[in-house]
Amino acid sequence: MRIILLGPPGCGKGTQADIVCKEYNIPHISTGDILRDNVKRKTDIGLSAKQYMDTGRLVPDEIIIGMMQDRFSENDCKKGFLLDGFPRTITQAEALDNLLEKMDISLDHIINIDVPDEDIINRISKRLSCPNCGEVYNLLYKKPKKEMSCDTCGGKLHQRDDDKEEVIRNRLDVYRKQTAPLISYYKQKIKNVNGSKDIREVTMDILKILKS
Repeated sequence: MRIILLGPPGCGKGTQADIVCKEYNIPHISTGDILRDNVKRKTDIGLSAKQYMDTGRLVPDEIIIGMMQDRFSENDCKKGFLLDGFPRTITQAEALDNLLEKMDISLDHIINIDVPDEDIINRISKRLSCPNCGEVYNLLYKKPKKEMSCDTCGGKLHQRDDDKEEVIRNRLDVYRKQTAPLISYYKQKIKNVNGSKDIREVTMDILKILKS
């Protein structure tokens, strides 16, 4: 099962990706994880990427695609994979198409989790994080037992800067301009899922598509 999971920031991609990957025993692949792994292992591609990351520049698409090719060649991808956060642009999608054709790999499903901007802002702006252990809470559906205190370690919870409304609106604006056009690019194959539903209902809708 080879899947691309699309959707705006805060739509629940990460949560649904973890569930789907466990269901089908396939790896959850994100470009951020691949970049960090290659840099940590000091691969040739990782060393090239590090030069950009250390100076705050975007890592070029050709380096990302090179990492993807290496990742797709690993044994755990034989049963398939789920791509989360890639491609982000039409250019990346075209490069991915060329790579998959070169490797004789075809995509089975492309799913877009659709959530209105105002719902996303409401969700993310209610998110709290623990700076000590990294645990994440949400005042809408995962409240801490004690107000502003982490259930796991007792640390004082806070709202991250990138979870504030003005930052979220900017991230959504970037998404609409750069990534949303992929919905049209993949229009022949893409399936839309209503991400405003309960997490379990969204999961059921996604699994229904994958099993169809």
